[in-house]
Amino acid sequence: MTSIVLAGGRGSRLGREKHGEVIAGKGLVERTIGRLSVLSSDILIVISGRQSRSLFTSLKARTVIDLFPDAGSLGGIYTGLVYARTHHSLVVACDMPFLNLDLLRYMIALAPEYDVVVPAVGSNVEPLHAIYSKNCLKPVESLLKQGNLRITAFYDQVRVRTVGGDEIDKFDPDHLSFFNVNTHADLEKARKLAIIERTSEVTG
Repeated sequence: MTSIVLAGGRGSRLGREKHGEVIAGKGLVERTIGRLSVLSSDILIVISGRQSRSLFTSLKARTVIDLFPDAGSLGGIYTGLVYARTHHSLVVACDMPFLNLDLLRYMIALAPEYDVVVPAVGSNVEPLHAIYSKNCLKPVESLLKQGNLRITAFYDQVRVRTVGGDEIDKFDPDHLSFFNVNTHADLEKARKLAIIERTSEVTG
């Protein structure tokens, strides 16, 4: 399965691009790729045209430029699926530093029968921590051409498997998989959580 990392956001709330922010000694994108490399031999980083590929050349991943500039995460998903070498792809945002490999493996196991596998806790859907198949390309392209950038707007046109709260809790009871860094406060919280995580790994 291809893994797609969306790294083209402007980081407007943080005041700068997020991909290079350091948590536990690694940049956000580097940390994300390190985890995904356990699951995928093909990893894509989707960036915007304003970003330099040179920022990502040291990483073990292919870098591709967004085919739909200024189309948000939906454009990034479309671009990743176009370049993916596999039928299904795992899509995550670059600012999610606590991806849970057991949860991701569970989602990957479900994927063959569906076009979208997406976590949802109550009404909160996590479309940037989801699996998409290439069958999503046409409906996503249609949305992009309409200017509709709401990711879940095409879900009713494909086969969707929602991973509910009870399933998520088996692997990630604190739901840290979906914690993302948007603000300076989030960044500081992530750094503290990373210290706790590292300590638990050492003592566990």
